[in-house]
Amino acid sequence: MPFLDTPDGTRLYYKDWGTGRPVVFIHGWPLDADMWEYQMPAVTEAGFRTVAYDRRGFGRSDQPWGGYDYDTFADDLKAVLDGLDIQDVALVGFSMGGGEIARYMSRHGGARVSRVALVSAVTPMMLKTPDHPQGVEAGVFEGMIEGLKADRPHFLANFAKTFFGAGVFTAPTSSELMGWTGDLAMRASPKATTACVRAFGETDFRPDMAHIRVPTLIVHGDDDQTVPIDASGRAAAAAIPGSTLVVYEGASHALPFTHAERLTNDLLAFLKA
Repeated sequence: MPFLDTPDGTRLYYKDWGTGRPVVFIHGWPLDADMWEYQMPAVTEAGFRTVAYDRRGFGRSDQPWGGYDYDTFADDLKAVLDGLDIQDVALVGFSMGGGEIARYMSRHGGARVSRVALVSAVTPMMLKTPDHPQGVEAGVFEGMIEGLKADRPHFLANFAKTFFGAGVFTAPTSSELMGWTGDLAMRASPKATTACVRAFGETDFRPDMAHIRVPTLIVHGDDDQTVPIDASGRAAAAAIPGSTLVVYEGASHALPFTHAERLTNDLLAFLKA
């Protein structure tokens, strides 16, 4: 399997398909690069080079004890772009993966990047504060960490219902697909899983947003109970001049799965524009 080394010696697994203008996919919590099951093949077949990597602590990448903060994540992204020596890159970040993009654009000046797509992303800020009242209460993130430490498989199984927007009488995806994403989640280290809750829950990306100066697509579901659209998608669109916000009505957080074909088509239209 192919790996890249980060500055602190952590090995990151990656997949690299096709030829053409590169598109780098950054996965969400608590999954890994395999979550792009529906987007990567179609984008590759459309004539792009597609790359996706497992964040440190997740999937097949190394599981160090530290480094679960967005400065390090941005440096890891830089290691991927530099290691593959790719230019004119489109970055596509899902959920917490949007944070990598925002911090990379500010910390590394957006080097090599020509466009950005934020899908159900946590940017610009998740945490509720006096100057960000539409955010999520701090106790929610503390409860997540407590649940993960007590019984990680049980917590993740329940979390998946909110993630996918599944109810007693509604099933937007198959039980097998939901089970598969649970398997992906359990490949992560327990340390990375809990530490990343603090990272995406508490990091303020508002200063980073001004550094996103490339064409930007923002896609968000207006029934996202995991990353509420007012605290994220709509706020991000207001913070990035010239960005395009596409709202999926009635959609939950898990757009790459529940709205796979629509999201793929929207990404391809944006990449080809």
